[in-house]
Amino acid sequence: MAGLTALEGAALVGGGIYMLVMGLLGSPESAQQAEMGGLTLIALGLIPLFAARGLLRRRSWSRGPALITQIIALPVAWTLLRSHGALIPVGIVLAAVVLTALYQLVRPTTVEALGIRRPGTTPDA
Repeated sequence: MAGLTALEGAALVGGGIYMLVMGLLGSPESAQQAEMGGLTLIALGLIPLFAARGLLRRRSWSRGPALITQIIALPVAWTLLRSHGALIPVGIVLAAVVLTALYQLVRPTTVEALGIRRPGTTPDA
């Protein structure tokens, strides 16, 4: 689960770096827009990377950012699946990663391992 979250974060950071470099060295329609898009992707990629680190260390706070990342990635996967050409396999892979990570994050064993109490339960004395 931490590995999948880290993979998504690394992909976002990699895409952001690519956009940033192409905005600086390439010839985009709007260099400013490409650079800002790249910086935004890098910033968004850091969230799942930090969450993956927290998941590895079994920190309860890390589940929230990891879940949010997966939920945000679902419409992206859907959009890729409905596109044409080479983006469809990318959508399939992304959907598989997202659904696997979501399942892993909501499993009772994960909740227990992260020390998250379920509603209505009392802490052990």
